[in-house]
Amino acid sequence: MREALLDVKEVSGILSVHPKTLYEWSRTGRVPSVTVNGRVRFEQKQIDEFLERRRTCFVDPSALLKKVNLPLDAYDRLHLKGGHGALNEKTRRRWNYGFGSIFLRKTKEGIDRWSIDYRNSRGKRVREVVKDAQTRGEALVALQLRAQDSFNGRFNPVRKAEPMRFARFAEIYLDDYAKTNKKSWRCDFYALKSLLTPYFGRMRLEDISPLEVEKYRAVRLRSVSKSSTNREMALLKVMFNLAIDWGFVSENPLRKVKMFSEKDNLKERILREDEETRLLANSAPHLRPVITGLLMTGARLRELMALRWESVDFERGTILLTKTKAGRNRIIPINAELHELLRILKTKSKSEYVFTGPEGKPVKSICGAFVSACRRAGLKGLRLHDLRHTFATRLIRRGVDIITVQSLLGHSSVTTTQRYTHTGEAEKREAVRRLEPKTCESAADLARVGHTAETEGAEPPANQIFSVN
Repeated sequence: MREALLDVKEVSGILSVHPKTLYEWSRTGRVPSVTVNGRVRFEQKQIDEFLERRRTCFVDPSALLKKVNLPLDAYDRLHLKGGHGALNEKTRRRWNYGFGSIFLRKTKEGIDRWSIDYRNSRGKRVREVVKDAQTRGEALVALQLRAQDSFNGRFNPVRKAEPMRFARFAEIYLDDYAKTNKKSWRCDFYALKSLLTPYFGRMRLEDISPLEVEKYRAVRLRSVSKSSTNREMALLKVMFNLAIDWGFVSENPLRKVKMFSEKDNLKERILREDEETRLLANSAPHLRPVITGLLMTGARLRELMALRWESVDFERGTILLTKTKAGRNRIIPINAELHELLRILKTKSKSEYVFTGPEGKPVKSICGAFVSACRRAGLKGLRLHDLRHTFATRLIRRGVDIITVQSLLGHSSVTTTQRYTHTGEAEKREAVRRLEPKTCESAADLARVGHTAETEGAEPPANQIFSVN
């Protein structure tokens, strides 16, 4: 039996290289690979052999230096420029080695701190304080480590970072992450293709700053809402977090970009019963069962459209939703109205799916039919997802507790469920009306207002209008 294959992400982590570098090694044959369904995959045995060859062919000089244990004076005679370092130890404040320098720097408080001076892998001069160094020997160890990192960054191809442009990274993100891990990867594909890549495509990932992201948002806000830009920012944030994990960048610019508040964008559109009647009367035959199913189950459209007859239990009166957003199966009880509707659909159905189109095939989309039905029924601002809100709100108005509603909707948090439960105008008026003083509903009530314990047995007041006698 053939062993399981490794993907690009797994092998890039094993070899400590960027996915782009791994793709190039695969293309040139440096690392053996195979193509499965258009994707590059690797065998574990061949990767182990590649690692063994690389260990025998490449020797890190810094590893050899670690084996040499010399006193500081002997090390100075070998590497220090200008002679023996101990000759002027009291007056000397700088020690220049071939790979960098050590020097004493005074702080604002007048305290000497050991510092090092070297060039990094890009050739840029770097000077930094070795905070924990108490002696020159400790500062020398820190300088050697920096020199080792610089050497590996320049000459070790395993550690050499290559500039990654956004357009290329978007392809890697879609092929090696989104398509494998996200059900909604097509949404990411269209957002990248039509919006993000045209704007950021030619930029290097390391050049995309919080300012560039803010400029993009300013352009987008001219044509879309704040919530739409938030979705795009969320996608960028995920991509940059992955870029950090894969070694392309060291910082996420979206970390400093705040999302827009969406509290003012929450839509509260609940379908009234008279509107429901008009909507069903103006809907196409294949659309009516779907609308009823959404109103009676509170399921998401994708969950309901994926329902198969094998998931409908007529004896127990339940349906099993499997294609859920949370990835957990959910059992929904069905009432008598939906039970009868499903029974009628079952007698006419020749498909394994419950809700089908005019030709008996699964419906790919009912959005167009729903928009047409709303137009004919004279309903404005109604979305398909509002039927889910309507389901939850009707349950709350009929006295169902919110925990039960949460379970039916499949939410992991009650906070999410609260967004789906809306109080209507009638409920608000009734709540405010309860603050009014109690009114006298009859003559007897009005007489009892003046007939209190204090006046009992006394002469009735002169202004008393009615009497209970």
